[in-house]
Amino acid sequence: MRLKLGVIGVGGVGGYFGSKLCRLISAGEAAVYFVARGEHLDAIRQNGLLVQTAGEGEWTCHPTLATDDFHALPMLDICLVCVKAYDLPNVSRQLRHCVSDATAVITLLNGIDIYERMRLELKDAQIFPGCTYIGTHIAAPGRIAQRGGDCTIQFGGNPQAPGIKPHSVCDVFARSGIAHEWFDDISSELWRKYIFIASLGMVQASFDKTLGQVMESPELSRCLQSVMEEITALGRSRGIDLPADIVAVNFTRARTFAYKTKTSFQRDFERADKPDERDVFVGIILRLAEQLGVETPLTREIAEMLERRKPWAEH
Repeated sequence: MRLKLGVIGVGGVGGYFGSKLCRLISAGEAAVYFVARGEHLDAIRQNGLLVQTAGEGEWTCHPTLATDDFHALPMLDICLVCVKAYDLPNVSRQLRHCVSDATAVITLLNGIDIYERMRLELKDAQIFPGCTYIGTHIAAPGRIAQRGGDCTIQFGGNPQAPGIKPHSVCDVFARSGIAHEWFDDISSELWRKYIFIASLGMVQASFDKTLGQVMESPELSRCLQSVMEEITALGRSRGIDLPADIVAVNFTRARTFAYKTKTSFQRDFERADKPDERDVFVGIILRLAEQLGVETPLTREIAEMLERRKPWAEH
């Protein structure tokens, strides 16, 4: 019986990994369902999804179905959720009819509380929190460009049912060529990724700089380091096991991305017509800082800079 695989959100992350899942279609091993929207969806329906990478070449994939209608999806065996955090409540509600307690849901969103946000709507699904380091975006409708990161999915145990490893998911990833790592407890990895992406997102958006420009500027590099240290202090206050060299490791990782890399938060922030993930990148830091009594003065200053440049519509 063919597996039914869903990719919810076919932007940079979902498009890259979803395109690899499509390799299982021709072998008759799986049906792959993309949920996308707008011109991007139209282009995928007409010509497939073109993926252009820095080190793997390029390819075009054709999912079994590309749609913007959740009711067109069957009951899924595996579901990758790759939407923006501001879309997550609505997406989670619409997923109710196509995920069950047998569905493995892997979350690939930015943030440290994505599991909790999804669990508000999906009470019974097997939700496996995850993250990935990948520099990728929609370059044009129907075209994904990848230019950095290790392109590995890191995911871990369902807090509601610890100790259960989804071997079927690991097998699907392996057969489709998706690099992946499993962690019984993913919390430390989620915080490591969050320290990386939240600090870069805030600094790059507030100063309107690419990653390369931040890294080559002594002033901005120090600012980035300070934000990373503030978030690290929050994590440790919550009991998260973080290595002593986490900031140095993140700086090394940042240099694996292309000079012109912009974070997804920065791309959204630059557009006056789009919402952004400010609550995930800034709001939760300030709330946790208040709860835990941890000082985060630079994060607060950056929050004020962002507010002056683009008032937050979700206030």
